[in-house]
Amino acid sequence: MFPTVREVLALDPVRHGAPRVVAGDDGLDRPVRWVHVAEVPDIATLLGGGELVLTTGIGLPADDAGLRAFIGDLADVGVSGLVVELGRRYLSGVPRVMAAAADRRGLPLVELRRATPFVRITEAVHALIVDAQLTELRATEEIHQRFNDLSVEGADTAEVIRQAAELSGCPVVLENLSRQVLGYDPAGESAELLLDGWEQHSRRIRPAGRTAYDLDSGWLVTTVGARGQDWGRLLLRWPASGDVPSAQAGEPTAGPPTRLTILIERAASTLALGRLIRRDAEGLERQIHRTLLTALLDHSRPVDEVGLRAKALGVVLDRRHLVGVMVRHRADDAAGEVGPEGAQARLRDLAEAVGQAVREAKLTALTSAVDDHSVGALLALADPAAEDRALSAFASALHRVRLDAGTGRVSTAGVDPARGAGPAAVIVAAGSGVGSLREARRSLVEARQIAEAARRDRRDLPIFRLPHVGLAGLLHLLRDEPRLQTFVERELGTLLEYDARHPREQLLDTLRAYLEQGRNKSAAAAAAHLSRPAFYERLARIARILDVDLDSVEAALSLHVALLALEAVRAP
Repeated sequence: MFPTVREVLALDPVRHGAPRVVAGDDGLDRPVRWVHVAEVPDIATLLGGGELVLTTGIGLPADDAGLRAFIGDLADVGVSGLVVELGRRYLSGVPRVMAAAADRRGLPLVELRRATPFVRITEAVHALIVDAQLTELRATEEIHQRFNDLSVEGADTAEVIRQAAELSGCPVVLENLSRQVLGYDPAGESAELLLDGWEQHSRRIRPAGRTAYDLDSGWLVTTVGARGQDWGRLLLRWPASGDVPSAQAGEPTAGPPTRLTILIERAASTLALGRLIRRDAEGLERQIHRTLLTALLDHSRPVDEVGLRAKALGVVLDRRHLVGVMVRHRADDAAGEVGPEGAQARLRDLAEAVGQAVREAKLTALTSAVDDHSVGALLALADPAAEDRALSAFASALHRVRLDAGTGRVSTAGVDPARGAGPAAVIVAAGSGVGSLREARRSLVEARQIAEAARRDRRDLPIFRLPHVGLAGLLHLLRDEPRLQTFVERELGTLLEYDARHPREQLLDTLRAYLEQGRNKSAAAAAAHLSRPAFYERLARIARILDVDLDSVEAALSLHVALLALEAVRAP
């Protein structure tokens, strides 16, 4: 926001005075917060730092010690520079002792060899400062307007991050609580260099506050979340070159300008808001199906109202045995190949296939896409004993509907998508049957969890049910849950930070070997290819870092679960 000493020296009123820098060249890029005219030696007590001091020297000390003290006081308070007009006190140049003292302290010392009215200098500099402040205000206004528009338009995460990088000219990274990158924009720099070893690098970025600048790393960081639920961090590297300026006494610009703090906070709030908003472009009937299924999942509507609206659609849910079903593609990578629009078309085709399967099996159900990857169905059965038969009929009907692996178009011939390999393969998961609409959410959530966990299961099952899901699968499906990520950080955060600072040791691998070998130290040492004394020493260090008793069954169990959760979080 403020001009530098170098820029001030280039102004016409200053150039009229024939300026010459006699000391402190390295400090010419210091910002000038204000211009102060002074003719007394103890002026430093009246300054706050960042001022450019103008003087004729008529009131300065006559002795060398006094001049050194005068320069030292100015440097201590953090002034930007000292400009001395020649002709009144000093005729041919400033005293050599003054220049030497200024050079030692890195304080820019400038001679004006021609008489110049100081008022013209102060007017020019202050006008420059005010103009810079107005520019900053306009930039801030543009930031607010830009992110307001993004919020109204429901912009996706990638667009919000791109806009933040464009407005700031700096690399921007969005990560979750486990330091996994959710999105980024390198702002023209190398993405590979930006993200290389990101998790370890991120763990060394520890700002003090919800929004703060970490001077050591050069990253401006803010927490991302809404409604009291934090789920990530947004980071902006300033300056983009990575050369973080050193803080000088009294200098207000040891960190990024205020507009960047405003920018990153607005971007974070837009991301948080966008996470709460789901946009949909389905037909009216499918929208109602989705509204009702979503209402059961997030309690957004009274259960009785859901029952009434479903009945009006011809789907009777009252006094029925209800079973939640989720169908999803086993792989998500096709979305990256076909683009966002292709991924949405692929999901719509899957929803059509599920609806067709429900009709072919002669079942009654609410069906709709419920998120970016899954299609849900709430089957309504008249007889609880018919649950297995109905699910088998649905799975068989879906098996007869082929999803073309390249386009996702519905067909009635070809490879069985629920059993076949490739990108068109789908998973069918069913929750436990329930006897009332008020319990339907439990069955739907259970089905969603099973479907997500089943992606890690290579078995070829027509329908996945709860007994098929183990602990690793359960943690995998919960990997995006902030509370699970918080648990991992609480249990393993200090050890992960230690490994980030000491990449050659990797004590996490030692802990994993110990727990995977059932706390058998000899077997764990062999598995880790370490001598027993070295392995025991590492275990002792881990215990000190984590402040736990590794011989405690309860502590070991908690750490083992945290390790499995960490692997789930890191899994693609």
